[in-house]
Amino acid sequence: MTMAFEDTIAAISTPIGVGGIGIVRMSGSKSQDILRSMFKTKSGKQLDHFENRRFYYGHIVDSDGRIIDEVLVVVMKAPHSYTKEDIVEIHCHGGIIPLRQILKLAVKYGARLAEPGEFTKRAFLNGRIDLAQAEGIMELIYAKTEAQARASIQHMEGALSEKIRRIREKLLNVMAHIEVTIDYPEEGIEEVPIEDYLQGLNDVLNEIDYLLSTAEQGKIIRYGVKVVIVGKPNVGKSSLLNALLKENRAIVTDIPGTTRDVIEESLSINGLLVRILDTAGIRETTDVVEELGVKRSKKSIEEADLVLWVLDASRPFDDEDRRIMAEIADKKVIAVFNKTDKPIVLDLNDIGLNAPIIYTSMVLNKGIEDIERCIYDTVMEGKVESDEGIFITNLRHQEALIRAKEHIIEALQALKNGIPLDLVSIDLRSACDALGTITGETLTEDLIDKIFSEFCVGK
Repeated sequence: MTMAFEDTIAAISTPIGVGGIGIVRMSGSKSQDILRSMFKTKSGKQLDHFENRRFYYGHIVDSDGRIIDEVLVVVMKAPHSYTKEDIVEIHCHGGIIPLRQILKLAVKYGARLAEPGEFTKRAFLNGRIDLAQAEGIMELIYAKTEAQARASIQHMEGALSEKIRRIREKLLNVMAHIEVTIDYPEEGIEEVPIEDYLQGLNDVLNEIDYLLSTAEQGKIIRYGVKVVIVGKPNVGKSSLLNALLKENRAIVTDIPGTTRDVIEESLSINGLLVRILDTAGIRETTDVVEELGVKRSKKSIEEADLVLWVLDASRPFDDEDRRIMAEIADKKVIAVFNKTDKPIVLDLNDIGLNAPIIYTSMVLNKGIEDIERCIYDTVMEGKVESDEGIFITNLRHQEALIRAKEHIIEALQALKNGIPLDLVSIDLRSACDALGTITGETLTEDLIDKIFSEFCVGK
């Protein structure tokens, strides 16, 4: 059911900065009245009526009749709009001055500034979308790779919500049978065999386990992986970073120790978000600044999901290499044997390394695609591919599924131990409530406010 909000909200819905087009958006019952007060057609006429979803060309003018900007405006009437309220969009030039002046006028004529995520919050409260869909919208806005966008669209279009509702419906059916048996024993309703309850709950448990099995890959899709480039000074770490980024991001010289701090950039490899860090060369040093860089390099190694260990293939394995090998002993590693344009001196027998090895030459631009392929294969090894394209990318959803699973396991154990059905029903109700937090059916107002406070203002 659509809720009636007394106030009309307004916000700039496009990024702040210089652009060809900027949009000021309003939502609420006064949207059209506010637009009438500030919009005139090119001929100077003030309109009494706006047709639904039709663009009008003209000017935004202030109370003195002064032109603020040349614009296109459109009205999307309730309930067929994003918020299920009247929505007005004013498409103006994308400079900060006209956008702010138009927003200021909207507030002057009766709107108030929207809070973060308030447009989407109204869409949720008015029943147009559920909470998982709302979060999918925000994930899509922040997506940096195609994989992130695909997962977000699945959530936005309701694929996850539908899956959760089906699971919840199965639980509710089991609960209904149990509660009818408890509440109306005199009706002579035939009792359902315990085995049927067990079967139904195990089916639900299997579906929840399947969704949880996608969470590890979902985390990778949403947050990406941290890949750290390590090695001695002057082995080609910064050259490798530049080659992967296809731009000169890091300074490259023949002087050892040029990189003094950790440099972090992002790139996409087959849709996988990779946060790649070039670190200071790890070695013993008396230089105070370089020593700080080495410490930060070691800290980055601790936090890394994957290490690219760059070695100079034209030089023998030495004590500095052994110290680095000790630092990365408990990490997933890809060994990069660089400088293969020179005679190869590095002996594999000296290393005893159990890791993929890629032979490269930054001078010849050789082996970069092999590194990219190896990064992807190493990160994705053993990860579950979702048949339905649904991944649990949101930590809040994962925690809700884990809570639901725990309650179902408790209910199964209670049934097996002959615990009274009314106590079993309590666990099942808790499991249903946990699942309902994903779609927003059983959330508190405080938690809803917290979730939408993380959204951008104009969405």
